[in-house]
Amino acid sequence: MSKNHPHSILPTIGNRHDYLPAAGTDLMLPAFDLISWLFGTPGLHDRLIEQAELEPGHRIIEIGCGTGNLATKAKRAQPAAEVIGSDPDSKALARAERKAHGLTGIRFERGYAQDLPYPDGEFDRVLSALMLHHLPTDIKGAALSEAFRVLRPGGRLHLLDLGGEISPTDGFLARQMQRSHTVRANTGISGLLEAAGFEYTLLRSEPHRHLGRIVYYRATRPE
Repeated sequence: MSKNHPHSILPTIGNRHDYLPAAGTDLMLPAFDLISWLFGTPGLHDRLIEQAELEPGHRIIEIGCGTGNLATKAKRAQPAAEVIGSDPDSKALARAERKAHGLTGIRFERGYAQDLPYPDGEFDRVLSALMLHHLPTDIKGAALSEAFRVLRPGGRLHLLDLGGEISPTDGFLARQMQRSHTVRANTGISGLLEAAGFEYTLLRSEPHRHLGRIVYYRATRPE
């Protein structure tokens, strides 16, 4: 995506990229996996993969895959599936490729969630984990519309992200994150899914000591 791409978030995030790097800034990328582990992200990924009900022969794409933790975990959970991790951050993708060394049927490709370089109806599952809250509202909608487009009829998007109102009893980091208008806009995920054409269910909503509230959605492209 060039800097004049209609969905560019460069003015919003104020860095030299037209995307938000996996760790917020290139300098923090080496610490990204440790930070994710400290925040309990592996357990969140496990629950998302369980609800996705991956099957042999499925074609799966993770949008905003970062360093590939969820994509590689999905591949190991269902070795007979084909998995693609997509992200605009080439440095994060290089780390993802190293993690997937020795695995077959998985690859990582540079792309933007709001402008996926794949044909209509290409995938059985789209996965998204803690990515959507980084995007401005118009780009959230564009990304979910792209997820709808690349899913086959009957295919499903499985999404986990921040959602719901953060209360005064939530942790300091959660309260700080709520100051971001992009995070606050995540309370409208249901409306964005509906606008994209999905039939959706909120499967789970749970408190998180650092992030406030985590929501899990299953969204289906109708037959």
